[in-house]
Amino acid sequence: MHLLIYILFFPILWVISILPFRIFYLFSDLVYILVYYIIGYRKKVVYDNLKLVFPDKPEKELLAIRKKFYKHMCDMFLEMIKTMSMSEKEMRKRFQITNIDYVQELEKRKNIMVMASHYASWEWGIILQKDIKATAFGVYKKLKNPYFDKLVRDIRAKYNSVLINTKETIPTVLGNHRNGVKALYGFVSDQSPKLGKSNHWVDFMNINVPAYTGAEMLSKKCDLAVCYFKIEKLKRGYYKATYVPLAENPKDFSNFEITDLFLKEVEKQLYEAPEYYLWTHKRWKHRGQNPNQQVKTA
Repeated sequence: MHLLIYILFFPILWVISILPFRIFYLFSDLVYILVYYIIGYRKKVVYDNLKLVFPDKPEKELLAIRKKFYKHMCDMFLEMIKTMSMSEKEMRKRFQITNIDYVQELEKRKNIMVMASHYASWEWGIILQKDIKATAFGVYKKLKNPYFDKLVRDIRAKYNSVLINTKETIPTVLGNHRNGVKALYGFVSDQSPKLGKSNHWVDFMNINVPAYTGAEMLSKKCDLAVCYFKIEKLKRGYYKATYVPLAENPKDFSNFEITDLFLKEVEKQLYEAPEYYLWTHKRWKHRGQNPNQQVKTA
């Protein structure tokens, strides 16, 4: 069944990927109408999240943000498909890294941990591998369909970066450290961990929730310089990325301080342009469940 689904859908994905950008984004507009107005995919989840973190915004503004988010989400998903046939020249034109020289200088001294968020579009960030000597390792969640899983891996490894699933992460990072492999790691670390596996709670958008700490833990253990991959959407189909230094010497920071610094950077972007965050995830589902303190729920 997995193979049959793949055989049926792959030709469609390929055709989408080779569409000229003008037609490509017209197609995205049609997908938006389908997802938002007809299917109504997670519209309540998105609205509830927005209402939770922006309690003072009027309903009209929240609904406007929600519409903008769905338009962006459809663009973002299709842009990943576009990567299949997109040239390096076109990708560089549309995804500019403003301070790649910072990473190039930093990798001469240390391996690097790049903490990213589900904001704007992280898919075209794979172009980074073309500008550094270290091998870029990207952590991703394995798909159930093995054929689509391989497709995603191939897309994201287009420029010879290495995809590792969540179960492979710790042994890969520790193994590279022991063997002296020059590496840069990309962790998307802003979503909600399982309640029983969290050992740190933080006020994210003024709501107390558990946070992933794996990137910080591995950075301290392997002495990785840590930075935030700040991605901004300039206009439709164009992005700008900046590496924001967080901790060049992570062992000098107290426990969880780096994680908190990272989430503060994410917060700034959510306040500036909330429509580009991935609101379909239930990021705040564990609010009020911190076993170590009495939390006022929103």
